[in-house]
Amino acid sequence: MKSLLAAIIICLGLSSCTDSHIKDHPDWGSYFTKNGINDACFMLRDHNHDLVHIYNKERCLERFSPASTFKIFNSLVALEVGVAEDDALVLPWDGVHRRPEVDTAMNMRDAFRLSNVGYYQEIARRIGRQNFKHYLDSVKYGNMEMSDSVTQFWLDNSLKISADEQVGFIKKLYFNELPFLERTQNIVKSMMLREDSTTNRLYYKTGTNNLGKDSMIYWVVGYLEHVVPVKEDPKSMNKSGVRNYPYFFALNFTVAGTNSNQNWLDLRISILKQILHDYGAYRND
Repeated sequence: MKSLLAAIIICLGLSSCTDSHIKDHPDWGSYFTKNGINDACFMLRDHNHDLVHIYNKERCLERFSPASTFKIFNSLVALEVGVAEDDALVLPWDGVHRRPEVDTAMNMRDAFRLSNVGYYQEIARRIGRQNFKHYLDSVKYGNMEMSDSVTQFWLDNSLKISADEQVGFIKKLYFNELPFLERTQNIVKSMMLREDSTTNRLYYKTGTNNLGKDSMIYWVVGYLEHVVPVKEDPKSMNKSGVRNYPYFFALNFTVAGTNSNQNWLDLRISILKQILHDYGAYRND
């Protein structure tokens, strides 16, 4: 009875777990602590078994700056309102030196993959405050707050979102349930694809931001499709010969900005894959 009550209480706070069973995983903390990370959380929604797995529930409910994970939302709005006809829209370099690989003209697909801040700031200028506010409210994206700067609000800690809300957002994107055209959502999902093999398709967007007081946050949000070949009944509507089993996830952690003991950018992906693999979702070919 006590365990059932605890699960109900947890679920009341988790917007992504409606009608799902919840399982807490304090043991997942070892993936982080062994790498010197003490402030972290991870949420995995196993849609196939209607299960939500969490590490550090309190932090999963805490809102932080979305950082570059907001490029998912930014891309959706740009495509929907016609600022970008498709992912081939090329914008010139704004002349601000950031990283050699982004200090050049490029299209949206490459800007998304390389996390080109300057590109998406120009996209944001073209979208405008009114359009952003409309879709932030329609989607109920995090706290839906915007600062005065249309090119900084997802970076200046005014807009915030929790890992739980990120999972709910990604799940709706996967099933084309967001208030955008299906074409819009499909283009953005295709830009999120980072690994494609015979057994897995891994989609994600990373994000990194300075939270102040010498604190940096690192995000990974997205989903994994496990691909299973099947022999369909001749009368089945599914003619693809495969079944896709989705898992939705959000990971974030904070470390001191002066802490250079690890390559935090790569480590977050490594931790993500370790957890997915040990859970049985991420499989090697």
